[in-house]
Amino acid sequence: VKLVESGGGLVQPGGSLRLSCTVSGFALRSYAMRWYRQAPGKERELVATVDIAGVRTNYADSVKSRFTISRDNAKNTVYLGMNSLKPEDTAVYYCHAPVLAVWGQGTQVTVSS
Repeated sequence: VKLVESGGGLVQPGGSLRLSCTVSGFALRSYAMRWYRQAPGKERELVATVDIAGVRTNYADSVKSRFTISRDNAKNTVYLGMNSLKPEDTAVYYCHAPVLAVWGQGTQVTVSS
């Protein structure tokens, strides 16, 4: 069972990124998924969740209306679209399958001018 995040990088404030989480070893279509983030010196924070069908989503207040979680079960991939990025969004972003208790290795997002 493996989760691999990608798509992070350095972006200017106000910019956009799309993170991907590709899974292997299990059928993505059977599991709800989450994105978390952890900034230096801070605890890991839940950012967004998506149900099995990709219909019901939830977001942290700090990212509502700016971030979008989605999934493509046929491609075994979960996405996190991030718009209007702010310096406080700088963190390592992790994909998580809560039922399986599996984490990815994370992808760094840095928002800076």
